[in-house]
Amino acid sequence: MTAQPDSLVPFHLAIPVDDIGAAREFYGKVLGFAEGRSDTKWIDWNFGGHQVVTHQVGDGPSGTPRDGVAGTNPVDGHQVPVPHFGLVLPVPEFQKLAERLTVAGTEFVIEPYVRFQGEPGEQWTMFFLDPAGNALEFKAFADLEQLFAV
Repeated sequence: MTAQPDSLVPFHLAIPVDDIGAAREFYGKVLGFAEGRSDTKWIDWNFGGHQVVTHQVGDGPSGTPRDGVAGTNPVDGHQVPVPHFGLVLPVPEFQKLAERLTVAGTEFVIEPYVRFQGEPGEQWTMFFLDPAGNALEFKAFADLEQLFAV
């Protein structure tokens, strides 16, 4: 598939966390995602229309986030954590989220900035870790047609 489909099919992603309470606070209150079904060890999140499930692994908070980052890759002068996941948002929503994360005291791996400025694929981007050490990237395009620009 080379073109953006008219409507996106929701994806499902399950990620490990070491503290389900911290995941509920971060994904629900800090990021503002609606909680779906849950149990004592997992929570379904409405992640922009997609299903992301936080699964507690182990017996609970270890006090030290696991390192979910396998490595980094240089992109536009920054070391991007790998693996990572996130959403493409409209620019105003990206700005609101960046402000909410800043107010919440989030430590950014890569602070919000415009990547590839003046080039094909120009985008706002930011990277941060959840409380379990999973890397997230949120981005925004002034022109969504640039999502797959070459």
